Amino acid sequence: MDTDVRISKYNLSEEEEKKEIVRQYRALLRCLKPKLKPGDRELVRLAFEMAADAHKTMRRKSGEPYILHPLAVARICVEEIGLGVRSTICALLHDTVEDTDLTLDDVEREFGNEIARIIDGLTKISTVVDTNTTQQAENFKKILLTLTDDPRVILIKLADRLHNMRTLDSMKREKQLKISSETVYVYAPLAHRMGLYNIKTEMEDLAMKYLESDTYRDLAKKLAETKRERTRYINEFIKPIKDGLEKAGLNFEVYGRPKSIHSIWNKMKKKGVAFEEVYDLFAIRLILDAPPEREKEDCWKAYSLVTDMYTPSPERLRDWLSNPKSNGYEALHTTVMGPQGKWVEVQIRTKRMNEIAEKGLAAHWKYKEGTNDESRFDKWFSQIREALSNQDMSSIDFLQDFKTSFLAEEIYVYTPKGDVKMLPIGATALDFAFSVHSAIGSKCIGAKVNHKLVPISHKLRSGDQIEIITSNKQKPSEDWLNFVVTTKAKSKIKDALKEEKRKIADEGKYILQRKLEGLGAAMNQHNIDELTNFYKLPSQLDLFYNISIRIIDLKELKDFHVIGDKLMAPKPQRPEPEIKPDHELTRPSSKKDAELIIFGESSDKIMYTLANCCKPIPGDDVFGFVSTGKGLIIHRTTCPNAARLMANFGHRIVKTKWAKNKEISFLTGLKIVGLDDVGVIHKITNLVSGELKINIAALTVEAKDGLFEGNIKLFVHDKEELDELVIRLKQLSGIESVERYDTESV
Repeated sequence: MDTDVRISKYNLSEEEEKKEIVRQYRALLRCLKPKLKPGDRELVRLAFEMAADAHKTMRRKSGEPYILHPLAVARICVEEIGLGVRSTICALLHDTVEDTDLTLDDVEREFGNEIARIIDGLTKISTVVDTNTTQQAENFKKILLTLTDDPRVILIKLADRLHNMRTLDSMKREKQLKISSETVYVYAPLAHRMGLYNIKTEMEDLAMKYLESDTYRDLAKKLAETKRERTRYINEFIKPIKDGLEKAGLNFEVYGRPKSIHSIWNKMKKKGVAFEEVYDLFAIRLILDAPPEREKEDCWKAYSLVTDMYTPSPERLRDWLSNPKSNGYEALHTTVMGPQGKWVEVQIRTKRMNEIAEKGLAAHWKYKEGTNDESRFDKWFSQIREALSNQDMSSIDFLQDFKTSFLAEEIYVYTPKGDVKMLPIGATALDFAFSVHSAIGSKCIGAKVNHKLVPISHKLRSGDQIEIITSNKQKPSEDWLNFVVTTKAKSKIKDALKEEKRKIADEGKYILQRKLEGLGAAMNQHNIDELTNFYKLPSQLDLFYNISIRIIDLKELKDFHVIGDKLMAPKPQRPEPEIKPDHELTRPSSKKDAELIIFGESSDKIMYTLANCCKPIPGDDVFGFVSTGKGLIIHRTTCPNAARLMANFGHRIVKTKWAKNKEISFLTGLKIVGLDDVGVIHKITNLVSGELKINIAALTVEAKDGLFEGNIKLFVHDKEELDELVIRLKQLSGIESVERYDTESV
């Protein structure tokens, strides 16, 4: 749906608005038509009328009637996710219980328990407020709790988020940054894990449009400029493949598709190459029409034909036919050398596989009906349920663990008997041991990977066969937490450490009891709390533990007063250090810090500190983060930590903008690569210091095999000055690339 067109219509008359609403409703019915059973049309109409009535006085930020949003979400659910009538009803009503007078009882009365439960799940996601933790992380935990109940909740939530991203233009800048960061941090990986690749790709592209707008526009322009040439190339590449497949008697469709802007940008960053050098800018998709019993055979036949015509890159074969991903994805991927020496990715799958790839979870269930196979998807859900049952973990820890354990790509490893285990990328031998059984993990002292002895911290690779070596004398230790990545391993290690701590603490409890009895005081809750507060410990377990390991020797007990059988702590001799609240901003000592205009409660100029991780300079797109103890810290929106901060701590983000100030210089750094020619360094320093009058703080140069790499630290006044310098440096003969540092290496 072209939402941009609709946004421009928000100034329509009331009559035209009504027509637009009816038009959108009819479009929804049209795409639902194949799924409608007798009586369904009336139910959908009732849901639409209830939603339209409940939202009738509400408008979106763009000015359009609010009901257009639930209609759009319902349409995404049907057209792009492949959901049916019940999900459509839920999508139409998804905001009513939270935002209007309609109650859950009203919904249950009209549509029954199942639909009411899904809407309750969607409402819970939206209305969570927990002042002790960040709303976003807590929200996310709630999403997952409802996900394991009924996965349609998360699919409707993803459709809701996608429509919000498509209509983000009418939002304030800080809202755009926050919502885009959350999307790229949590929702896009979740869409990917659900097998919704198109939605994941669009979410990443839209987030990039707001988070890195200049780069996004630049790449979009380059893609548009090269479209004609790419189409011609794809047609030339496909022709011999088509002929070969037809001769082999295979039924097929073939498509060429460009890579997404976000994935091109990721490749450019990862490989350090320019747009022109990203080799697989396009991929070819072969979709075969094959009966279930011949699917694998036909896919390998097509692979054989493609690789007979074009030379494949051996390390780029991905076989998800033999080992489908846990989200149900099956396909063969290979990258081959096409005409003119260009690499092209070829994806081979059948119609059934393609529907699972496009529609993810919804299609997966369609094909699972009637089979009693417990799929990898269901195993994934049961692992999430297990992780969610661990109530001790803070929401932010949980979100971090969830990303590494459940949203990462997987590797496949084997037990000594040949059973397959799926683990996230980065998993170690110890993660594998815990995935087999928590008792094996706790006693693990080493492993044999492909029959070679390795330590428990050894990182596994796909295809490894692992045998775990255990010892009854082994116990989990604190440093294990530094290298395990799965939630199961982390929570079992923490449980074991707690249990060990409890055993040691029992000894401390006995020591304290004897000491208190010697003073004539009782071993009661009041006295234990008094001592826990006196020693500033988080719990009584820590008190007993510290007594047991002699960190606390209780000599201060002689200064306590005993009244009856109660202990009274002595008054502190010196005043407590004053702790500044979060919102008090500390004045930085650095002279290089300048003033910023803060758009928030007040638009006064205040002092701030610059983040070391991304070294912002005036002119960069930035945001302020109110930190504990350090006051306001300024980060670039493209900072490696930006998405995490904005997604996790949205309430501490302040919109910030540079004030004009040409007096102050800021330290930044450039990496210059070029041909190691005589006088090249002189040319660089002459341009920087001589012509542009920019102060150089440091310059290091390394030459190797005819190339040099120079790192130059310099003081600039703002981004304009830096951009001018980069352009001028690139114009020097022999200079290959000039890049600004994004890390703490400045």
